[in-house]
Amino acid sequence: SLLVNAAGQPRKEKVKLPSSLQGRKPNSIPNKKIEDPVAGKVNTSSLATTRQHLSGFHLIPPRVTFGVLKEGCTYVTTVILKNVGVNFSRFRVKQPPPHTGLRVTYTPGPVAAGLQVELEIEIFAMVIGGKDTGGLEEISHDIEILTETETLLLPVRANILC
Repeated sequence: SLLVNAAGQPRKEKVKLPSSLQGRKPNSIPNKKIEDPVAGKVNTSSLATTRQHLSGFHLIPPRVTFGVLKEGCTYVTTVILKNVGVNFSRFRVKQPPPHTGLRVTYTPGPVAAGLQVELEIEIFAMVIGGKDTGGLEEISHDIEILTETETLLLPVRANILC
């Protein structure tokens, strides 16, 4: 029950449901156009009665933190973009501006239901500001991944040692 805790005592604060149970994903912006009439669809009786939206991608991990990086070096990490829908879906990545030092490498094309694509997030650690930052400069950027149903935001954070 939402009114009592596991010990049977009345709860002191309200239960916060995770965003996955509330029907929305964190760090995503839904698109106005939901379904393409020419996209490949699965029409089976098991899916005919469901009202839940059965398309979309999940990012694993949902955010990237590089930590402290040495200036002038290049670092790479991999993020998985998994199609959790029942239809094949397409996506594209909006490349970050050059001054961030970030670049995303991936293989374009449709992703079948249940399959995944690897995105390589590469950062060239460079200090932009000429002011004294105490030896560390923080880089923070949200990479936009445009899918058919929504725009996913992948937060990337790093500290560059000057």
